[in-house]
Amino acid sequence: MNRIYIGTAGWQYKDWKGKFYPPKLKQPPLQFYAEYFDTVEINSSFYGHIRPSVAATWCKLVADVNPQFVFTAKLNRAFTHSPIAVIESTNASSIKPKASDEAEAKAGLDVLASAKRLGALLMQFPISFKNTAENREYLQQLAGRFSEYPLVVEVRHSTWDDPEILRSFARLGIGFCNIDQPLLGKAMAPSQIALGRIGYVRLHGRNYQQWFEHEKPHDRYNYLYSPKELDGWARRIEHVSEQAETTFVISNNHFESKAAVNSLQLESMLTKNPVDAPESLVQAYPDALNSITRESTFRSA
Repeated sequence: MNRIYIGTAGWQYKDWKGKFYPPKLKQPPLQFYAEYFDTVEINSSFYGHIRPSVAATWCKLVADVNPQFVFTAKLNRAFTHSPIAVIESTNASSIKPKASDEAEAKAGLDVLASAKRLGALLMQFPISFKNTAENREYLQQLAGRFSEYPLVVEVRHSTWDDPEILRSFARLGIGFCNIDQPLLGKAMAPSQIALGRIGYVRLHGRNYQQWFEHEKPHDRYNYLYSPKELDGWARRIEHVSEQAETTFVISNNHFESKAAVNSLQLESMLTKNPVDAPESLVQAYPDALNSITRESTFRSA
């Protein structure tokens, strides 16, 4: 297998305090996080552009504790979602980035890239973005606009599951994001596809009850994968990593640090070794972590 980076989607959540993060954390959360993982997917870039000064601070924080750490980042939603995606389907006609969005997005991404800490830029589209000629043309144009970065596309509608479409992604130099999500309607099923040098896997959880109907947005990510479910993905990840130079595995079921738990479990499965874990996380999820955690290796907070 080639290099596999395992981590979570985002790192700064209120409900991680007292679970992944100790109650009295004495260092920046990202720095603490980087002591346990080698990558994180930047979620905030989807909602707002990364300020260059913030990107530079992130690079410094991770370099001090984990020189091998790299980020992946989600492309801003202005390029991948309708401005009113909650009530309107997303397609090439309904996506409407402002004239300033491209430069603002690239300002922060360039800082990460110049520091050699940007592993991939994820273009994540919603399930309403279907495989049509208009949408394929838009995706091609978008890839051209951000071609200076290592690109990966996540499409969630099953109409994209077509060999010719995948070949077109490869010709564009775009990696493919294999996803685990509730299989509702025309949702894309789990896959093990690698296109080019970057492989990518995202695990969203399988919370069928709250995926589309939830009181709070984070409720849909309230799911902890079982070891049996993870084992199936471990085999897919191994397959992807045999074809790609670098593979990123991102757990997005972030509710109450469950993504961190499952990421550590996957790391142990793939390396066949015990892992380091925050003491507070092991205490919160003893059944999942006790058997795979190194004894007496809890790091100071």
